[in-house]
Amino acid sequence: MRIRRSFQVKNVEKFKAHLLGWAQQYNKVVWFDSNGHTDSYSSFEALLAVGTDDDFLLQSLDSLEHRLHADGGKADWLVGYISYDVKNELEALQSNNHDGLEFAPLHFFCPRKIIRITNDEVEFLYPQNLEREVQNDFETISGYGATSTNGKASTNVKVRLRIHKDAYFEKVRALLAYIHRGDIYEANFCQEFFSEDTEIAPLPTYLQLNAISRPPFASYLRLGDQYLLCASPERYLKKTGDTIISQPIKGTAPRSDDPIIDEILKKSLLNDPKERAENIMITDLVRNDLSKRALKGSVEVSELCQVYAYRQVHQLVSTISCRVGQGVNPVDIIKDTFPMGSMTGTPKISAMKIIEELEETKRGLYSGAVGYFTPEGDFDFNVVIRSILYNHQKKYISYSVGSAITAKSNPEKEYQECLVKAKAMRSVLEG
Repeated sequence: MRIRRSFQVKNVEKFKAHLLGWAQQYNKVVWFDSNGHTDSYSSFEALLAVGTDDDFLLQSLDSLEHRLHADGGKADWLVGYISYDVKNELEALQSNNHDGLEFAPLHFFCPRKIIRITNDEVEFLYPQNLEREVQNDFETISGYGATSTNGKASTNVKVRLRIHKDAYFEKVRALLAYIHRGDIYEANFCQEFFSEDTEIAPLPTYLQLNAISRPPFASYLRLGDQYLLCASPERYLKKTGDTIISQPIKGTAPRSDDPIIDEILKKSLLNDPKERAENIMITDLVRNDLSKRALKGSVEVSELCQVYAYRQVHQLVSTISCRVGQGVNPVDIIKDTFPMGSMTGTPKISAMKIIEELEETKRGLYSGAVGYFTPEGDFDFNVVIRSILYNHQKKYISYSVGSAITAKSNPEKEYQECLVKAKAMRSVLEG
C-alpha cells in the first residue's frame, strides 16, 4: 500500500533535471518523460521509479504473468523492459546473431519510490513505511544543484558499422527477392552502429539526446551497469481500464529549417504511396493482433497515416484501439501483440524469420519495449528506437536503426532513411 503526497512546483523542467540528478544515487532507475507532448491518451508529464527491495530477473512472459498474480492481493507497480528476443517464447523462433550488450530477456522490479509529475504537480507514491522521507526528499530534490546533471556527454566516440553500405544493399535486395516471391509483404530491416572498449557518461548523454529530439516517449533506464538512453517517438501499447491502444509509426521524412520546404516534405510524406503502404500494412497487422482478445466489433482505427512532426523527422502515425472484457490478463494482451508490428513486418512470423537470417546483430532491448504495470492492471510501453544502449562493464555502446522494406523500396533511399534516424545518436556520441 502506497501513500500519496503532492507538491506544486513553479518550474517543472528545472525540477525534472534536479530529480534525475538526485536519482543517480540508486542502482535501479527508470524514468519516463513526455517532454510536454499531450493528447487524449497522456497519463503524466514524467514518472521516476527508483530503488527496490524486490528485484527479480525474469526469463519469460510466463514468469512475469506469475509475478503479477503472486502478490496475495497486494498489487503494486512493476517497471522494466521486455526485449525483442522474447519473441522466441511466443513462436518457434531463435536469436543467434552477435550480442555485444548481453541484456537479460526481461527485467522488472517493484520500485521503492515513485515520483510522478502531472502539469505542475509532483506526486510522491511511497510505501507507508517511507512516509517520513517524502518531505525531506522533496526538499532535497528542489535544492539539488543543477550542476549535478550538467556533466559533459562523452564525444569523439569512434562508431563502427556492423553492416557496411555495399553489404546493406545486398541484404535489401535479398529482402526484395523474398517480397517479390510472395513470402512477405514488408519487413523492418535493422543495422547496428557500435563502439567497443569505450566509456560514456550515461546521464549527460541521455540529457543531450533528449534535448535534441524532445520525443513523447523518452526514457532513461539504469539496471546496475546496463543503461538505456531512449528518445523514442513511438508508443507500443497502452491499457487503461478496458481500453487498449497502439500507435505504430511507419513512414519517415526529414525536417527542414525552412518552413516552406518543411511543409513540402510533410505533404510529400502524407501522399507518398510507398510510405502510406508501409503504414497501412502494419495498421492492418495491429488490428489483427488486437482482435485476438478484443470484444467483438470494438477494434477501431481512429487515426490512419496522420503526420506527426518531431524535431528531426516527420512520421506517419496510426492509432488503433479496442476494448477487452473484464478479467483479461494484461500479459496475455502483450503476448498477442509482441513484438510490435512496426519493428517486424507482415506476415509477422515470416518477417521475423527473414530478419534473423539477414541482420547481423541480436536486437535485444532494441525494438523491445520499456514501461510499467500499475496496481490496477493497467500498463503503458514504448517502442525502444532512436536509443543508445550501453553496457558499462563490457564498455560496449550500441545504437541501431532500421527501415521498412516493401516491394517499392529503393535500397539507396532506405539507407539514407537509416542515416536520418541515426543522426541524433551519432551527433551525441561523435560530437
